[in-house]
Amino acid sequence: MSAVSNTTPNYLRWISVVSVIIPVAVAVLIFMPARLNAGDWVKFLPHLNAVINSATAALLLLGLYFIKNKKVDHHRAVMLGAFALGAIFLVSYIIYHASVPSVKYGDTNADGLLSEAEMAAMGNSRTIYLITLLSHIGLSIVVVPFVLMALYFALTGQIEKHKKAVKFGYPIWLYVSVTGVIVYFMIRPFYT
Repeated sequence: MSAVSNTTPNYLRWISVVSVIIPVAVAVLIFMPARLNAGDWVKFLPHLNAVINSATAALLLLGLYFIKNKKVDHHRAVMLGAFALGAIFLVSYIIYHASVPSVKYGDTNADGLLSEAEMAAMGNSRTIYLITLLSHIGLSIVVVPFVLMALYFALTGQIEKHKKAVKFGYPIWLYVSVTGVIVYFMIRPFYT
């Protein structure tokens, strides 16, 4: 039995644990009543997160370009960069949502509540926003194990398994990155 197959249960266990801990931790921080007192600087984080998502999407597209052109070293570098940006994004996202109440799309008077008039003023754009946001959030949870498996398989030289993980994970990751930017631009007018 090879060393890789001996470690298979361990990597799957760790990927499973991390894939559950991340969304649970984010949900707890978003919905907890007490907020961290991190200061006003955290209000900059959604803007930074949009930049990170944009850069991640660009790196993912570059990674695809490089691997299609057999530039494996370039592919590895940009994909590791995309993974690092994802980790930075996660930390920034958690800090922001642990510090600031969630902004509501359409809350024009910034009171944290949506009146019927505010909802009516948003019309169909609110529905489009919510569909985009919910698909973004749902798929951001789904993509975590794919990204972690793809990374593990790439780093351990299991290229065929890496390709299988990427077949599903890559388009989801790209969608999550792009919709993160779209969601940001849609809700940006409602940040205070």
